[in-house]
Amino acid sequence: MPAPGELAAGCEARVNEESSVMSKPDALPASPRRPGPFRWLWYAVGGRLPARYREWVLHDLTCRTWPIRHLARLLTQLVPVAAVLIVLLPGPLWVRVMAVVGGSMIGLMYSYVFLYEATERRATKAGYPHGTAQRVREERRADRGLTQAVEEFERSSRVRHPRG
Repeated sequence: MPAPGELAAGCEARVNEESSVMSKPDALPASPRRPGPFRWLWYAVGGRLPARYREWVLHDLTCRTWPIRHLARLLTQLVPVAAVLIVLLPGPLWVRVMAVVGGSMIGLMYSYVFLYEATERRATKAGYPHGTAQRVREERRADRGLTQAVEEFERSSRVRHPRG
């Protein structure tokens, strides 16, 4: 297990090719290569990205906003289907809209029940061992907690021992 100082902050960490999950942030590029809009759409509907986007996939699945990113991928799949259903279903417009909204809400709730499994599946598709995304998130959470504790200690020590 790496020392807390070796853990990368935020979404900047990468998984190295050995079994260790996190690596030193100063030895890595500032941000992973991001897919273009068409590749991202393919990824959002469940497609596999080329190997050069492997680090970005891990970033997408483990950064601080990963549940919101998951929601964006879900809505990308849901909105076109919802629009088609609203147009094709018979009945008054308000009934069609409410039916689609209700069905969409149920679908989104089910997808959030399987949030961790879905992200692990995406990480596995990118070539990472099962459990990698969860380990990276846990290490980042521990690193953030350690950073907050250090900042709190420094703040409290300045209050007790003011300089000058």
